[in-house]
Amino acid sequence: MENSELESTPKRKLSAKLYDKELANLQIELVKLQEWIKLKGLKVVVIFEGRDAAGKGGTIKRIVQSLNPRICRVVALGTPTEREKTQWYFQRYAAHLPAAGEMVLFDRSWYNRAGVEKVMGFCTNTEYWDFLRSCPNFERMLIRSGIILIKYWFSVSEEEQEKRFMARIEDPTKRWKLSPMDLKSREFYVEYSKAKDEMFSYTDTKISPWFMVDADHKRRARLNCIHHLLSRIPYKDLTPESIELPPKIENKGYVRPPIDEMTYVPEVF
Repeated sequence: MENSELESTPKRKLSAKLYDKELANLQIELVKLQEWIKLKGLKVVVIFEGRDAAGKGGTIKRIVQSLNPRICRVVALGTPTEREKTQWYFQRYAAHLPAAGEMVLFDRSWYNRAGVEKVMGFCTNTEYWDFLRSCPNFERMLIRSGIILIKYWFSVSEEEQEKRFMARIEDPTKRWKLSPMDLKSREFYVEYSKAKDEMFSYTDTKISPWFMVDADHKRRARLNCIHHLLSRIPYKDLTPESIELPPKIENKGYVRPPIDEMTYVPEVF
């Protein structure tokens, strides 16, 4: 079960100043990685899984913050449509896989079937076991096709998850993060742990391993995950050389329209 898996020990508090400094350095490296992915035509898939409020979204946000959305994009699929329910299970995820020079971050992925769908009864036992048997082969095909696949599981303790749920309830800007399904999941904490253990026993393979992130400390989890991601893909520094702006050419004869003919946003602040 989570975090008896990680037997977390007290850790020195990570100051905001140190966190900001380390994050800024890592984000510079992410830009270098991005340029390398583009140059070499790499195809990268990063999967983020874990319990509700484990910190997946916050980590993804810090990764994409300084990156080009044309190269690095986030995929967070909602409930499948009636049509999608009739498709091959992996089909709607395969549609979002990267082309050459792209990195895709899955905020939850095809592993929904082994987690929420299994625990909440949204799939049959036959569908569930078929997924567990098919998933390693599916991922093997992706890797053999040239995709770099990296999988992270964010592990959060029951106590910390409860604290984060309460913080979301108290903050009006974060209440949208708590869906009825999230609240329902609190009743099935042990069931989710069992489902995760079963999933790992089938899908934590040598060719496509799971990497555990101790997510009880948000700042540490973000830094550790980004640092590890950078270590998984060898890259070189392709930072463009400093650019010197040429002198501006004065446009003689151009007359701007009168300002009072423009419609401006009201200056409330």
